[in-house]
Amino acid sequence: MRKTLFYFLVLFVLDMNAQMYVSPNSYVFVNNAYVYVGQDVNLDNNANMYLRNSSQLLQGNTATSSNRGLGNLSVFQEGTSNQYGYNYWCSPVGVPSASVGNAAFGITRLNRPTALITSSSATILPSATLDGVATNSSLSIASRWIYKFVQSNQYGQWAYVGNASTINPGEGFTMKGVSGTDTVIADTNEGVANNPGNNQRYDFRGKPNEGLISIPVGNAAGPDYPNRTLTGNPYPSAINLNLFLLENSGYTVNYSTGAYTLTGSPIINGNAYFWEHQKPATSHYVSEYVGGYGVYVANGATAFSPGTYTPATWNTYNSDGTPNSNGSSTANAYLRMFAPVGQGFMIQGVVSSGNAQMKNLYRAFVKEAPENNSQFERSSNDEASNSNWSAIPNIANVDYTQFSKQQVPQFKIHTIMNDEYTRETALAFNDMATDSYDPAFDAITPESSLPRDVYFPLQGDKQFVISTLNFDIDKKMPIAFKADIQTTFKVSVNELINFNLAQDIFLHDKETNIYYDIKNSFFSITLPPGVYKNRFEITFKNQENTLGLEDEIVKSFEVYQNNDSQFLTIFNPMQQEVKLLSLYDATGKMVVNKNNLGNASEIQVSTSGLTDGVYFVKLSTLENKNIDKKIVVSRQ
Repeated sequence: MRKTLFYFLVLFVLDMNAQMYVSPNSYVFVNNAYVYVGQDVNLDNNANMYLRNSSQLLQGNTATSSNRGLGNLSVFQEGTSNQYGYNYWCSPVGVPSASVGNAAFGITRLNRPTALITSSSATILPSATLDGVATNSSLSIASRWIYKFVQSNQYGQWAYVGNASTINPGEGFTMKGVSGTDTVIADTNEGVANNPGNNQRYDFRGKPNEGLISIPVGNAAGPDYPNRTLTGNPYPSAINLNLFLLENSGYTVNYSTGAYTLTGSPIINGNAYFWEHQKPATSHYVSEYVGGYGVYVANGATAFSPGTYTPATWNTYNSDGTPNSNGSSTANAYLRMFAPVGQGFMIQGVVSSGNAQMKNLYRAFVKEAPENNSQFERSSNDEASNSNWSAIPNIANVDYTQFSKQQVPQFKIHTIMNDEYTRETALAFNDMATDSYDPAFDAITPESSLPRDVYFPLQGDKQFVISTLNFDIDKKMPIAFKADIQTTFKVSVNELINFNLAQDIFLHDKETNIYYDIKNSFFSITLPPGVYKNRFEITFKNQENTLGLEDEIVKSFEVYQNNDSQFLTIFNPMQQEVKLLSLYDATGKMVVNKNNLGNASEIQVSTSGLTDGVYFVKLSTLENKNIDKKIVVSRQ
């Protein structure tokens, strides 16, 4: 870091009152790299700094911002291209000014890239115009949908901003995308079109934000909403979101070892909530929105290892903004440890009135990519590797190569309610966690007012969708179901992440004393209206099971899916008479049903007609012994 700074000073410091000074009508161009400045930046009148091809600016100042100047930093970011769909943003720049400090932002600072260093101002449409539009020669943004949400607890408290420059540093804002396409490629080195039809590129231009930024939070809940603030990454570089969440939740972080300890009083609950919209969005009416909030917690083995994220449950919304139950499916599993430039998210306060602090110390040069645990709200199916990090330039001088990319052992549980929508919950295991509520380890559900839901009842009436605890093979973890009408719940483990701590995972119905294997099969139950906080639990042992011949028979069965030959093979070494074989997809729908398969030591069933995905295999023998297994069908 210091070596980079040395060359930077030699090249660019022309005014000793600023550590980086760019003179009038001059510019600095950065391609596929980062620039580090120990203190302040002064971009004089008509001076520019262009960050291109994922380039970023890092600043080391530990106090409030001392940046100044009438020039502009220019940095690209992409959001949704659909005119109905929202992104949550947080600007990395403000309005240029000769005065010292960060400045407020407005959408008049957004531009359409035209070439490598040139751009044209976006057309800001009047509030009566609903749809933004992109073409090969223009970008029009609908000011109708520019709002902010600061220390607020009601849907009606979304504050309209429009085209005003009143979004303070560290405050997030909503903005809908645009229709149309724009195939212009401004940066040929990067080769990304402004809008190929799925993402819209914006050129943020203004005074770069830096330094200590205070973000107002509170805890006075409303009738249907907790008290939250829309914030995000306010810098022209990535940030380590873990550090922001942990230090504002009362933890002290050791930047050498990565260890963190709860030593202070939390300002926020340590959860970051990300808005996700089902694509493509199709309406401007709130009652026709389909979306929800995913939630991230920094529960890694160290502060420099990834946390846990559960994606949004797709919900529809009432006219007052409260969710109802007519949603469908669940959203994408984004990676959230490093928040990229421009990313907005919600935080929730735990003090009556206070400020969360964003610091330069959290900044790092991480390019936006799934394998880097840095994603704006755009879809990707890539997965991060489980190796240690490569070297990551960062303000805190952390040696990331000493820390693993692995998440703590965990598994995700999918619960389908009345075949309408899916809630993903997660159980994660960290030796530093307790069995009760831990700030920044456990995640409160983003939307507690859903009439039908599933959650972990960790603390009073609060509903949690991520629970982090220390592992014990004998542990019993309560899981709650709630329903306003008769509801069928289908529960199964959808994903295991670094989890080899136990061979089995069961859902125990304490009322019937039956253990259901949800690792290899699914549990289905229809419940009358009510809240069931004490009846069900997740366990790793089947306490009703006693070893004997029946167990030996059940354990002797093996199931193997050969995706090359597209056959399912059942190994039956004790040659039991198999009277029934059924396959169910992830929604619980039966897709294969075979009777009287005989007692051969190997039984084969074609899977050529199945689509790619996870399937549950259920076998029954003539003696009514039941075997549950899980397979994955894939033709890739």
